[in-house]
Amino acid sequence: MPEVAARQHPTATLTVLVVAGTSYSLLQSLVAPALPVIQHDLHTSESGVSWVLTAYLLSASVATPLIGRLGDIFGKERLLVIALGLLAVGTLMAALADSLTLMLPARVVQGAAGGIFPLSFGIIRDEFPREKVAGAIGLLSALLGVGGGLGVALAGPITDSLSFHYLFWLPLIAIVLATIATHLFVPESPVKAPATINWLGAFLMALGLGSILLAVTQAPSWGWGSARTLGLIGAGSVVLAAWVVDETRAKQPLVDMRMMRIRGVWTANAAALLLGFGMYASFFLLPQLVETPERAGFGFGASVTGAGLFMIPQTVGVLLAGTQAGRLEARFGSKPPLVAGGAVACASYLVLALAHDARWEVFVASSLLGLGVGLAFAAMANLVIESVEPEETGVAAGMNTVMRSVGGAFGGAVTASIISATVGRRLFPTEQGYTAAFLVCAGVVVVGIVAAALAPPKQVRRLAGRPLHEPT
Repeated sequence: MPEVAARQHPTATLTVLVVAGTSYSLLQSLVAPALPVIQHDLHTSESGVSWVLTAYLLSASVATPLIGRLGDIFGKERLLVIALGLLAVGTLMAALADSLTLMLPARVVQGAAGGIFPLSFGIIRDEFPREKVAGAIGLLSALLGVGGGLGVALAGPITDSLSFHYLFWLPLIAIVLATIATHLFVPESPVKAPATINWLGAFLMALGLGSILLAVTQAPSWGWGSARTLGLIGAGSVVLAAWVVDETRAKQPLVDMRMMRIRGVWTANAAALLLGFGMYASFFLLPQLVETPERAGFGFGASVTGAGLFMIPQTVGVLLAGTQAGRLEARFGSKPPLVAGGAVACASYLVLALAHDARWEVFVASSLLGLGVGLAFAAMANLVIESVEPEETGVAAGMNTVMRSVGGAFGGAVTASIISATVGRRLFPTEQGYTAAFLVCAGVVVVGIVAAALAPPKQVRRLAGRPLHEPT
């Protein structure tokens, strides 16, 4: 007992994990509003600079479940230090980059640190007292949304006052501190699952996911009906089918397909895909809407910095919802907050579709979206963690994070295509284009609510041992 008590420093550990998670999630969205500046300073084209986002997304989606699995095998604290080290190296490379040739490898290295969140979830499950697990996982899960909103809000002031290089120099300070603190203060998990990596499965998953994500992120410029887009999506789907077959037959699979059939896992992953669509679409739609000049008949003519202010209510809402996740989970289980979060997020898009003429209406919708996404993301993370064995935490949480990213890629690409199709000879998309995009987001979130409603009800679950609900 004294040894167990000595290992448990939940406040210190959570502080370190929060700094690490915030740093990573900031880098997801911090560059998005600054892409025109980066394009100018790196002397590249619009299609070229889009790879600053695409390279990061592809790398993160491939590396996240792999690093989560390596953490389950070799130790979560050890892999977290390695992931933070990769993030620091990639961020330093990006801060020093003066050409697209140097920036893209930097973003790939940054994205490879995507295992930070599943590793952090696993550390919390292994180390924290049971009563603190749900709240801590909820807070960390909310940081995905908090970092995304803060990134959009802070990009304008940083690039206006300094330069785009400081989008990387400033987070680098926090990353280095988090790396050192993780090594010094986060204990190595005693829960490991000695095994080998199914490298063929890892390759097939990387190739399949990469092909589909590449097609989706480039579809607005290539065209959804183009041969490249459809060919990559088709090829990626075939490769992913081969991956599933390989993982099913492998003695030591990278992702246990039996685990993916557990009701709490597949419902949470479906909800992550669909609600991720809605959340990440807002990072594109809201700034575009409020930056539209008033002469277009709508919009507020906001600057990049001013547009970031409209994202602050969403960020605050995500954080508030995430901090209450533990209390809600303890009282109701994970399912009701997941369903409620989806319903609130859907309501926010309906508000945006029907009423976006006044600033306060957009602020209200932004707040609702933050509360809804914060509730849902925290609940789905807890649902996944509760549903699997401790030694499966890393890969299960990693796949859930990937599903959010894939959904986000679809959300950004689909809504960009919808509003771009209405530009025509005009300088700006039409108001009807934005309304249609908001309604599409609301519809996708409704399907996410249906998936959430299929999640298992509250049960008394163990933090170790076989989950009480069986695959369905």
